[in-house]
Formats: sequence, C-alpha cells, structure tokens
Amino acid sequence: MVRVQRSKPVQDHTSASAAPLSVTMSVIGWVRSPYTERFGTPRQPPVTQQVLEDAALPAQIVLREDLAEAAADLQGFGHIWVLAWLHLNRGFSTTVLPPRGPRVRRGVLSTRAPHRPNPIALSALRLVRVEGCILHVHGIDLLDGTPILDVKPYVPYTDAYPDSAVGWLTGLIPDAPDRF
Repeated sequence: MVRVQRSKPVQDHTSASAAPLSVTMSVIGWVRSPYTERFGTPRQPPVTQQVLEDAALPAQIVLREDLAEAAADLQGFGHIWVLAWLHLNRGFSTTVLPPRGPRVRRGVLSTRAPHRPNPIALSALRLVRVEGCILHVHGIDLLDGTPILDVKPYVPYTDAYPDSAVGWLTGLIPDAPDRF
C-alpha cells in the first residue's frame, strides 16, 4: 500500500462548537407511489410477498423544481439511496416485535421498524431513469406523498458489505413471509 503524505496541516473543526440537540431539514421532493396504505406496502424494497400485486412496482421521486440541476448526473447509476421522512408515524416504542424470526421483542435500533425516535426511512431503490426533476425508480417501499429528505447514488465498492454480521437475524430465511 502506498502512503500519501497529507498536504494540509491538521485542523480542529469540532472543539469550538457544541453538538446540536435538534436539527431542521427541508423537504427536497415527494414520493409518487402506488401504495396508499401501510398494509400492502413492502417492508423492504425486495420483500414483495403479501403486498399490492405481489411485486415490486414502479414509482417516482418528484424533486422540487429548483433541484433539477442537482439531479443532472444521477442518470447512469443503477441504484440510489433515498432518505425519507415517515410523516404518518406517530410515536415509537424502544422495543418492537419484528415481523420475522422468533416472537422476541428487540430494541428498535436493531430493527428496521418504521416507528423510530426520528421517523427516517432509508431505501435502496433501482434507478430506472431521470427526467428533469422526476426520478423513476423501481422497488419502492414508501407511501404516496412521503417527503424526501435526500438522495445519494449507491456505489457498490463503498456501500456493499456482503460478509457483514447480521446480529439476531443470523439463520433467518431472508424471503420468509411476514407474520402480519
């Protein structure tokens, strides 16, 4: 491995500033999805048993008009990460009963339950095409009208860790149907 010498002196950007206790964000767009009810919407993009049409369905991320230029170079990426605000969620519990595996309550932060301290969703979606402010996607797991907070390209060499440990999910069948 070749070591590259740092060209800038070490700097301290953090000690003079306190960590915030709250943040404010702006919505950058909205989901246009065939899903209008929680039951029948995929729990994860590839899990389509017991959902509307039992298949991953096409959808759109409609960005604000002023962000058309921000999406200009997304075309050509196979997948995108989408951060969304689950605006219909009310409250959360620190433990939840996951829809798969043993009937054991788990800490909400060790699950992908939508009812979280901050109702933020993270979805990896197949990007079909970009038309100005409209991102055509496939495999959405979000309800119609869900506010979008951010979009980032999925980059396999930095985003995929196929040998990563899966904690309490070890041994579960990935495509087993939900209990609910």
